[in-house]
Amino acid sequence: MYLNILLGVIGPWQAVIIVVALLLLFGGKKIPELMKGLGQGMKEFKNATKDDFSGNANPQKEINSKSESE
Repeated sequence: MYLNILLGVIGPWQAVIIVVALLLLFGGKKIPELMKGLGQGMKEFKNATKDDFSGNANPQKEINSKSESE
């Protein structure tokens, strides 16, 4: 509760100030490129975690077999 009071809620004017600051820092052409890169990174991370979990039916068995072979 105290943290919520301390930080407050971002209102419409604060959002406008943040957007203007981003436009000034990165420019209009750079922001879509940054968002595209961020989206691709999130997609790759999602696919990697999905492949990791679906690829190993029993990850504990694989860990045990690795430790026994050493």
